Amino acid sequence: MANTQLFASSRGRLLPAADAGNEAGGSAYRLPAPARLAQYLMTGTLNGTFYADAAAQLDALLGLAEEVDAEFLARAAIYARQRGYMKDVPALIAAILTRKDSRLARIVFERVIDNGRMLRNFVQIVRSGRTGRKSLGTAPKRLVQRWLEQADDRRLLNASVGNQPSLADIVKMMHPRPADATREAFYGWLIGKSVDESRLPEIVRAFEAFKRGEGAMPDAEFRLLTGAPLSTAQWTDIALRAPWQMTRMNLNTFARHGVFGGEADEVVARRLCDPEAIRRARAYPYQLLVAHAQAVPEVPAVVKLALQDALDASLANVPELPGRTWVLVDVSGSMGSPVTGYRRGATTAVRCVDVAGLIAAAVLRRNPLAGVIAFDTAARMLDLNPRDSVATNTGRTAAQLGGGTAVSSAFALLNREAAQGDTVILVSDNQSWADTGRGPTETMRQWEAFRQRNRDARLACIDLQPYGTVQAAPRDDVLHVGGFSDAVFDLLASFAAGQMGADFWIKEIDEVKLEEAHGANADGTASD
Repeated sequence: MANTQLFASSRGRLLPAADAGNEAGGSAYRLPAPARLAQYLMTGTLNGTFYADAAAQLDALLGLAEEVDAEFLARAAIYARQRGYMKDVPALIAAILTRKDSRLARIVFERVIDNGRMLRNFVQIVRSGRTGRKSLGTAPKRLVQRWLEQADDRRLLNASVGNQPSLADIVKMMHPRPADATREAFYGWLIGKSVDESRLPEIVRAFEAFKRGEGAMPDAEFRLLTGAPLSTAQWTDIALRAPWQMTRMNLNTFARHGVFGGEADEVVARRLCDPEAIRRARAYPYQLLVAHAQAVPEVPAVVKLALQDALDASLANVPELPGRTWVLVDVSGSMGSPVTGYRRGATTAVRCVDVAGLIAAAVLRRNPLAGVIAFDTAARMLDLNPRDSVATNTGRTAAQLGGGTAVSSAFALLNREAAQGDTVILVSDNQSWADTGRGPTETMRQWEAFRQRNRDARLACIDLQPYGTVQAAPRDDVLHVGGFSDAVFDLLASFAAGQMGADFWIKEIDEVKLEEAHGANADGTASD
């Protein structure tokens, strides 16, 4: 008789053996190249993460860009910018495409290089030589020249904020062709030439007069204006007409300069919770959470309440999921790393665990019977009140941070409790190492055991860091989606409803239409 311990009958599907090692040294599954590229595009910021430095991320992205076809590369870049609100990586793909396919490069450039910061990113990346060009050749130069020539005066003035390279550097390199004497004077002014001020555009003349203290404050970029000393009335004027992102980022600055206590209170509050303004600003839900948490006491209550309303509005597409839902939140030590990576002088205070906690709190708000489990090397049920604010439940979940990583521990807890469920949402960086063994990952074993009790259950894995490996192998009941914008909720709703399988995310990207924008972004509504 054969050894029954070695040849015991297995239940459920035959599970695939792990085919990769992750950054933490654990066994894992490697995502297919298109899915890895999409994960990098939606979570990568070309900054260092807990397990990988910025150079390693860049090398991985450059390699993936050669593995996938140019059309998928183009669609993924547009998706990452327009749905994921990413900056550096879409600009990188636009630069890569100038070498691979000039037609697609033009389409992607028009769709993702939609403000001054993106233009500077693109030029800096091309000039670095990392994408296969040592300088801006004919095709990239023509794209940048066209951007400069089509930008209106206000947009061009606002784009002059920032450096490395500055807009002046770009104008000097590109030699754009001025359409008239006014634009010729404007280009000269940008690069520091002495020009006849009467020939400058009206907004630039107003800016120059304002700097001399001779005129009213122009309707220009906030960072241009604050180079000069401003009165309380002038700060109030800025607050009354500031765009959404600038308002969110400068509430404490406004308070410090005496803006609040009058008309600005209601104006700022209405702006912050305007759903359309939130959409145009491409706001991450976690940005509102942080703004609320960091608001000083001098920020009036009506504004703080508006931030909470804005957070709810930014989570409007969190789905009501059918049946029983479980949210599994990774609170291991690596989740304490900044969600957009380490960057000298510009590292965000928002950690991966904060975003994971926010996702769990948002799902719980819309699905009050959902269960939330926090895990590191051990898992525990969290007692969260779905009627508490999203901010409160986010904080309670994030407070669990610490320990090693065993993703399987959360699934093992569900199995020990003989839990029933229809949708399981895993939010993690997928760097599990404490549960490593041979054959399939322990997470895959535990998920299959859960599926034996819950035949129609589906697992949605939200990846917050771009490592390219996962703990659950992609298949028809397992979806992997990356990112920390609200785009993940749209995918989650369709997947939980059984509309699509494991390749749903890739199909979503494949549906991006590759058509030229023809100036569709000329209004400059995208935020820097």
